[in-house]
Amino acid sequence: MIREGKNVTDNTLTIGFIGLGNMGSGMTKNLQQAGFPLIVTDIRPEAATELIDNGARWADTAAEVAAGSDVVITMLPTPRHVDSVVNGPTGILAGIRDGGTWIDMSTSVPDVAAAARRDHAHRDLHVLDAPVSGMSVGAAAGRLQIFVGGDADDVARLRPVLEAMGDPERILHVGGHGAGYAVKLMLNQLWFSHLVATAEVLAVGVKAGVDLEVLRTSIIASPANSNFVENDVLSVLDHGDYDEGFAIALACKDLGLSIDLARTVGVPVELSAVVEQVYRRAKAQYGDLAGEMTPVKLYEDLAGVSLRRVATPEGAR
Repeated sequence: MIREGKNVTDNTLTIGFIGLGNMGSGMTKNLQQAGFPLIVTDIRPEAATELIDNGARWADTAAEVAAGSDVVITMLPTPRHVDSVVNGPTGILAGIRDGGTWIDMSTSVPDVAAAARRDHAHRDLHVLDAPVSGMSVGAAAGRLQIFVGGDADDVARLRPVLEAMGDPERILHVGGHGAGYAVKLMLNQLWFSHLVATAEVLAVGVKAGVDLEVLRTSIIASPANSNFVENDVLSVLDHGDYDEGFAIALACKDLGLSIDLARTVGVPVELSAVVEQVYRRAKAQYGDLAGEMTPVKLYEDLAGVSLRRVATPEGAR
């Protein structure tokens, strides 16, 4: 049953949104602020309270979301979750109108969307894969990077929706159906590889007696520099923050999907497999809810060092 909130803003498209977690909560707030009427659902009804207070409507099932929406967006943890809300008697495909639009913004694989297009080809559905980068901070700020796979006409038509959630300059049409999923998985794989390599290098160098900031500055000045060394690792080095906003269990899921994709296309990925195992070791040691940067802590503990920059009395580094 759909329950209406108050003060629904008029716009040309009603957006259905399924998945109000760390990412979806920020994305829906930005859609709402951009003036799009929302119909939402989640396994936690309390996650929708603020949205409903601001005019969104709650639906009990994914089918009800789809039936009342012009565009349905999913933002879910795993391919299994995507499959569960798309298929079955209460799923998106049971409620979506012929000619309707579904955008999957989850970090996932093409299988569910490909099956939907194949099995419902007679219904003229418009399906895009549009996974994102930018973490929960980017979702809250409406500055996500979005990698879109699908037909160019659909991407152009839906750009205002995407721009409500993402940085207009970083909304990239990366190819046909499935390309968005692939680009996001490869981006994640490379970032996780940067993290493991950086953790190893910093732990070994500090254990060998090199000052942490001297070592990092030397790397930045060299051909081995990376955005991770220059920027991302500072959350650990300055604050001891291993980014619990994105659980290591989800990072392991993404790594597994990346390895599966490589297997599907027949490319050997020995390095990626090692990175995945480092992540799974850290997950086993520190728990599923540890942050995605916890492999840095794994190397700190293995080396018996603390990778922290020390501020001067003036706060300079």
